[in-house]
Amino acid sequence: MMWYDGGWGGGGWFIMAIVMVLFWALVIAGVVALVRYFTSGHHGHPGGPSPPSSEAGGVSRRAEDLLAERFARGEIDEDEYKRRITLLREHR
Repeated sequence: MMWYDGGWGGGGWFIMAIVMVLFWALVIAGVVALVRYFTSGHHGHPGGPSPPSSEAGGVSRRAEDLLAERFARGEIDEDEYKRRITLLREHR
């Protein structure tokens, strides 16, 4: 009895194995990418923080946070911090 191998020759199983490994690698990479996208909070803004909320005070809250960080790092002194925080709060 003769076997019909479909013209692939003896290496057909090897090609099919490579294709199967590539297929599953792509499926797994896709699932990982989706999970990272939905859990990161950076929707639409790769490489940066999510934008501040458009609610009243959302932008000024972020500005106050940045100012507090600069003060904590020693980039500005206490007088400069107080002056700028007062200005930010006056223009809400």
